Amino acid sequence: MIETVAASALPVDEIMRIEKNRLEPDHPVENPKRIVIVTGTHGDELEGQFTCYEIIRRINENKQYLNGIVDVFPALNPLGIDTITRGIPKFDLDMNRIFPGNLDGSLAEYTAYQIMEDIKGADLCVDIHSSNIFLREIPQIRINEESAEVLVPLAKQMNVDYIWIHAAATVLEATLAHSLNAIGVPTLVAEMGVGMRITKDYGYQLTEGIFNVMKNMGIWTGPVEEVREPIVSTDGKVSFINAEVSGVFVPVVNHSRHVAAGQHIGDIISPITGSVLHSVDSPVDGLVFTLREYPIVYEGSLLARILGGEN
Repeated sequence: MIETVAASALPVDEIMRIEKNRLEPDHPVENPKRIVIVTGTHGDELEGQFTCYEIIRRINENKQYLNGIVDVFPALNPLGIDTITRGIPKFDLDMNRIFPGNLDGSLAEYTAYQIMEDIKGADLCVDIHSSNIFLREIPQIRINEESAEVLVPLAKQMNVDYIWIHAAATVLEATLAHSLNAIGVPTLVAEMGVGMRITKDYGYQLTEGIFNVMKNMGIWTGPVEEVREPIVSTDGKVSFINAEVSGVFVPVVNHSRHVAAGQHIGDIISPITGSVLHSVDSPVDGLVFTLREYPIVYEGSLLARILGGEN
């Protein structure tokens, strides 16, 4: 059943609505558990749209296996999605920097507050993000080290390739995930793919993981696929490669592949002179889990992240 969680009047007789699709079992269940799937916090991140579609499609086709409540929010920032902008248009606000919101605040703060109130009490929330338009990411779960004890066992069930445990100092307190974890709703932040695109293989992969988690929670009783074993690491095991000069970055390695220390991973070239401005090599042995997608780079631009130890 599609429900409106928050609604606000806009100019020219329009209304902004935050909607969710609540899926419930057709048979009585005593004290059913609830999982919440949210995405679309940033208007240029669309990978989660396919995952939401696939989850709802599979449940509707096999409703007899549903033994709990599944709430799906495809668009927390519908104005951003409509206008292909990361933040909330006209407000110059990042939707993921205003939680837990304020009932008496601006449109954005009021919306964030109502979203929090609706999700409150859930047994698990999965917050799905894409990367931005500049970088491509393998399917991964990012976790604040303060919540690692609770969240890592859940993240291992999610069929992702990688679990990245961040230092607490790098976590922004005004995010949806931090705000929900703070009130006792375990929240996993999934990141995959690239901005403004949909990678169906990643969508299928994460969908399998979500059904696996639901199976373990007792929300889903149907068959599920075997999930992969993720790599778990901390900030100290990640090497960052940044551009030393401005130009056009052309990678020679594929995303999500292993490289050796000293291996050539790409060039920064000059189209006007026909020359290589800088040859980029890997500082460590490891997995390329982030790779530059947008070719234009400036000095300091992130080119890749490699999981393989301190460089």
